[in-house]
Amino acid sequence: MMQKTILIVEDEPITLQGLRKTLVTWANGKYEVITTSNAHSAMEVLKQQKVHLLITDIAMPEITGLDMLKTLNENSNFPVVIIISAYSDFKYAQEAIELGVVSYLLKPINKQKLIEEVAKALKVEEKRHRVDIIEKVVDDRLVNLKAVDHVEGAIKKAITYVDAHIQQQLSLKEVASHVHLNPSYFSVLFKEQTTITFSEYLTRSRVQKAKNLLLTTEFSVDQIAELVGYNTSKYFIKIFKEAEGVTPSKYKKKIFS
Repeated sequence: MMQKTILIVEDEPITLQGLRKTLVTWANGKYEVITTSNAHSAMEVLKQQKVHLLITDIAMPEITGLDMLKTLNENSNFPVVIIISAYSDFKYAQEAIELGVVSYLLKPINKQKLIEEVAKALKVEEKRHRVDIIEKVVDDRLVNLKAVDHVEGAIKKAITYVDAHIQQQLSLKEVASHVHLNPSYFSVLFKEQTTITFSEYLTRSRVQKAKNLLLTTEFSVDQIAELVGYNTSKYFIKIFKEAEGVTPSKYKKKIFS
């Protein structure tokens, strides 16, 4: 996975140097810490590369920290943000909160407090990142299927059962029996209410679960295959590739690249 970047924007050289030194020492190579002395330069950096955490002063010449955040917000290019300021003005703090700033630090900044807030902010960024990833990989057809009102009764019960037992070996006959329907009738009713076959629903659900596990855990492909109901990783990889066009390992690299 790529190294995460922290960008510090501060027009006071001594303060900038102190912030950078503190965070470089704390990060110990885990994060890249870069700096700029004004909002213009910061926005250029943000255009050119991904910044995961932005730490910016409010009071800077030409463009203030808050004005920079407003511009970034309009362009949907908004990292997690910590504001630093020499002023404890409630108006500043309120505006910062409205812009989605996660922390507001007053100068002079205590080193330990800075580290604590940066650690918290990076956790917020990680959660946002995970949510963004899940939204990217979600199977819209499955979401829409579960949202429609006409899926009801036995079929709704069957879907709930499949979702709860996705790691097990499931068959149409078993699920039909669980909802007390003849397998043939169940198959027809399932397609009628969901517009997809039971087999397709089962495969889509397993692939979706596999994608979630690939992106949110460090489980191996073998472990994930077992967790989504496949006896062998070879067969799981075959099914996954048919659905997504790439193997599970390549899929994970593609999403995180």
